[in-house]
Amino acid sequence: MILSTTPTIEGRPATTYHGVVTGEAILGANIFRDLFAGIRDIVGGRAGSYEGVLRDARRQALDELAAEAQKLGANAVIGIDLDYEVLGQGGSMLMVSASGTAVSIS
Repeated sequence: MILSTTPTIEGRPATTYHGVVTGEAILGANIFRDLFAGIRDIVGGRAGSYEGVLRDARRQALDELAAEAQKLGANAVIGIDLDYEVLGQGGSMLMVSASGTAVSIS
């Protein structure tokens, strides 16, 4: 499955459009990660624990999007858009959503 943020795949025209597909991942933030990220914010540097959570959530959303496209008979998803939202009381959860157009390419 080819996944792309671009509207086309160079040299491989879309022969069939199967429709819009989506994938979502909602993850809870661990209290210990929150504590250490807060300390990191005070002293500076990167919050590696949050980067890992973002990476995992993005991968899950893209995997779900690809699975939905495959069910429709597509071999690619083009025009993928990734969105990030903080949800829950006090921003305790992170949602990553991915959407794009499932296509068959030659």
